Amino acid sequence: MNDLPNLAPHMLAPRLPPLAPKEEFRDETLYTAKPWTLVWWRFRKHKLAVVSLVFMTILTVLAIFAHFFTPYAPFTINRLNTLAPPSDVRIVHEGELRRPFVYAMKRTRDLETARVMYVEDTSKPLPIRFFVEGEPYSLFGLVETRLRFFGVDDRRQQINLLGTDSLGRDLYSRLIHGARVTLSAGLVGVAFAFVLGLSLGAISGYYGGRIDSSIQRLMEFIRSIPTIPLWMGLAAALPIAWDPIFVYVLITLILSLIGWTHLARVVRGRFLSLKTEDYVLAARLAGASEYRIVTRHMLPAMTSYIIAALTLAIPEMILGETALSFLGLGLRPPVVSWGVLLQDAQNLRSISMAPWLLAPGVAVVLVVLAFNFIGDGLRDAADPYGQ
Repeated sequence: MNDLPNLAPHMLAPRLPPLAPKEEFRDETLYTAKPWTLVWWRFRKHKLAVVSLVFMTILTVLAIFAHFFTPYAPFTINRLNTLAPPSDVRIVHEGELRRPFVYAMKRTRDLETARVMYVEDTSKPLPIRFFVEGEPYSLFGLVETRLRFFGVDDRRQQINLLGTDSLGRDLYSRLIHGARVTLSAGLVGVAFAFVLGLSLGAISGYYGGRIDSSIQRLMEFIRSIPTIPLWMGLAAALPIAWDPIFVYVLITLILSLIGWTHLARVVRGRFLSLKTEDYVLAARLAGASEYRIVTRHMLPAMTSYIIAALTLAIPEMILGETALSFLGLGLRPPVVSWGVLLQDAQNLRSISMAPWLLAPGVAVVLVVLAFNFIGDGLRDAADPYGQ
């Protein structure tokens, strides 16, 4: 007996779920995308990390082409322009809109304190020109040129975006040139530490046993060395006549020899957990060599994590070089680094008279924060299949 009411045939058909909206079909790309594409998609969601990446890219370009993007050489002395304040870039002169310009600085002296003061000469606007001829320099040691990105036409006047130091040297030019040394010291130091930490950490975690114990004891010994007495002893032992470039390389190597232990511990821990995974055991049973197991199976599984660890290690290297150079235990003049530049701001009198001398310190803070944000973004994106 048919208990169903008399219904139209189309009403008796089984109900199908409604079609998914078009947006859900776009998720199919999520399952077919490559791992690095997923990492990039997740990294883009971290806004501070993206902004920090753009900032570091711009700073890196400025540092690489420092001669072109700075109006003066880092060692150009102008004793009539010592401790001059930063030039204010303006676009309005006598109520009229003009191209960006700065006013010429007039040097005066306070009659009561005999202190040198600078007053803007509003009758002399100096238009900022782009792609002007300045002091000659050698581009990468290959091409001799005088072309600079910006400057002013009057050679007797200067444009000092961040002021000048006690010898009249343009602080902006020295800051950009100092970024070369400081950033390269951090990157090169981390590169050496990466090779040591990755190699020794992988060997320690993969083989274990006595090899693991020996490497762990070596790491504990290095971590127990007091760094400040070590640097004080090295500063006293290094001859002053040594080439500054050689001292720079030596400082970088020592920083890397001290800083590889943290990465090695991280890699060791990851290898201890990965070597018991099913795909590693399957590769070993299939007859794969140990080199192939490590390079083709284990390292790719932790590549993103290693990159995140490296980006967080670079600020430590930069802070180490800056602190040592600031204390006079690292790089010394004529090498231009941010730590060397901060030596001019070691006393309260200099800071009160010329607070712009702290600009290298502000640059260090911004770079360290940028690397930390980039590291956070990479760490969040290291597991692209996570929620």
